[in-house]
Amino acid sequence: ASDMDACPCALLGCSVGVVLGGLVYAAYKLGVLYQLLHKTETQSPRHGGESVAQVLRAHGVKFVFTLVGGHISPILVACEKLGIQIVDTRHEATAVFAADAVARLSGTVGVAAVTAGPGLTNTVTAVKNAQMAESPLLLIGGAAATLLQGRGALQDIDQMSLFKPLCKFCASVRTVREIVPVVKKALAIAQSGTPGPVFVEFPIDTLYPYHLVEKEFAVKSAPKGLIGKVIAWYLHNHLMNLFAGAWEKSDFSPLPVQIPYATDDQIQKCIELVSRAKKPVILMGSQVTLPPTPVEDIRKALDSLGIPCFLGGMSRGMLGRDSPLHIRQNRRDALKEADLVLLAGTVCDFRLSYGRVLNRRTKIIAVNRDQSQLLKNSDMFWKPTVAIQGDAGSFLLRLSKGLKGYRCPEDWPQSLKQGDITKEKANRDKADEKTEHHLNPLSVLHCVDEVLPEDSIIVADGGDFVGSAAYIMRPRGPLRWLDPGAFGTLGVGGGFALGAKLCRPDSEVWIIYGDGSLGYSVAEFDTFTRHKTPVIALVGNDACWSQISREQVPILGSNVACGLAFTDYHRVAEGFGGLGHLIRREDESRLGDIITQAQRECREGRAVLLNVLIGKTNFRDGSISV
Repeated sequence: ASDMDACPCALLGCSVGVVLGGLVYAAYKLGVLYQLLHKTETQSPRHGGESVAQVLRAHGVKFVFTLVGGHISPILVACEKLGIQIVDTRHEATAVFAADAVARLSGTVGVAAVTAGPGLTNTVTAVKNAQMAESPLLLIGGAAATLLQGRGALQDIDQMSLFKPLCKFCASVRTVREIVPVVKKALAIAQSGTPGPVFVEFPIDTLYPYHLVEKEFAVKSAPKGLIGKVIAWYLHNHLMNLFAGAWEKSDFSPLPVQIPYATDDQIQKCIELVSRAKKPVILMGSQVTLPPTPVEDIRKALDSLGIPCFLGGMSRGMLGRDSPLHIRQNRRDALKEADLVLLAGTVCDFRLSYGRVLNRRTKIIAVNRDQSQLLKNSDMFWKPTVAIQGDAGSFLLRLSKGLKGYRCPEDWPQSLKQGDITKEKANRDKADEKTEHHLNPLSVLHCVDEVLPEDSIIVADGGDFVGSAAYIMRPRGPLRWLDPGAFGTLGVGGGFALGAKLCRPDSEVWIIYGDGSLGYSVAEFDTFTRHKTPVIALVGNDACWSQISREQVPILGSNVACGLAFTDYHRVAEGFGGLGHLIRREDESRLGDIITQAQRECREGRAVLLNVLIGKTNFRDGSISV
């Protein structure tokens, strides 16, 4: 609030004409404002942060992730008083990643609050990741005082222009009475249609109590005479407007959330297409896990249909660990042979070769909440037979109900599963090979996968090592795999794990890190320690950015910027209050025992980092890195 000291000087720098130009409008408003502004409001110790907190509580928000700053302190203090847990992190991006994870796992809006200027700019990558991952998220940002914006105040930048391309909705609160309706609107928009991030900016004078703001509005040095009186009157009028109607009774309850659904005619057409198919395949993306359809209901619907499924994003684990319908390998071959493909929240982007992997003769049903994602690249490489802008989860339930009695011919999923068995045996054989140095990364991943409990959650943060983990590790159920999504962002690990552990405190949360990606969030071991959120981090340490190196070296002949070191990351974790274990080739025979020990230490309340020195394999040769 000390930034406001510059206010009178800033106003004095304005031309008299500019100041007087507002007099007519201000005089008109003055009578109205005095009627709205009761004496009890000006003397009230209440502040705008309390209104924010009341709206969040009414919407079921349990956590607010933050890196503290004076601009937003009233919000954090008010939330704490209302029982909303404040979780402070070591980087603003981590706060947003944690809020993203809460949104995905809880079905509510994730909330992050950061201070103005650099506090907000530090979140940009994480907010963009949430946008592309379609996570409903509220970013709260502080801002310079309303009268000082654009005048060179501390940490004052054009924040609205920065976030408009990233968010579904952006708003700057200009008066205290606007707080409740603006935050309610933002929360509803975040969850409606295609979910995504929203941003609300709070100038500092909308959050602090009247008596403190009034002190900062006082003219400490102004010219005598008419100009001084005009400036004093202008400031007083602005203050009156800022707090007018601030504490009138408000409705904090949520606004309706708008979700698009398939029509009955569209459902019927799809029922007819599926019923005639001999070799149908379902490709599921993260959208199938969105509210309001419970993921367990979707799982039952898929079991009743008997159609083989390829799972991506948050839908990994939808069918459990060993379902005969979950096909993990040879997707390209299956799509060439299929006579019907159902894209349930799946987008024809680089992950599907922009649609080129789809057979032109195949019937294609596409369901997506977002019109642009629904038809992406359909003008070039593929054509939908039926395109539905609607919720994928509820669509699968209605399709299953309409196909009651139908079941996919069993020989089709069985043939695809046989391909899985063959490929996974080859992966197991490769895991048994000795690498030139250190441990075989595939062997390490198999060992971890075998001991994961049923309630475990896997967080994926890395390139080459994590790419291998996606083939080896099997989530035990729905909403038990967290990866960044289409943006391919590194650095999500600490935040995703923090949010996951808070949402599911009884679950064992694992972060699968590359040694490169670990550098982004290893400091969050301090956060895990302070907030008693023990997780296990498994670091595949090959002293290299291998995802890039495996292409850069053979194509361009240099490993420049790809080399790292076999750093003692386990000691870094210990320095932040966690526990660490270094695992080398000579520890191979007792790898299972070390992992079991780490699980026990985690249950006892300590975050653990397993620094596993791994060697090179050709398992992912040819994998795309750009």
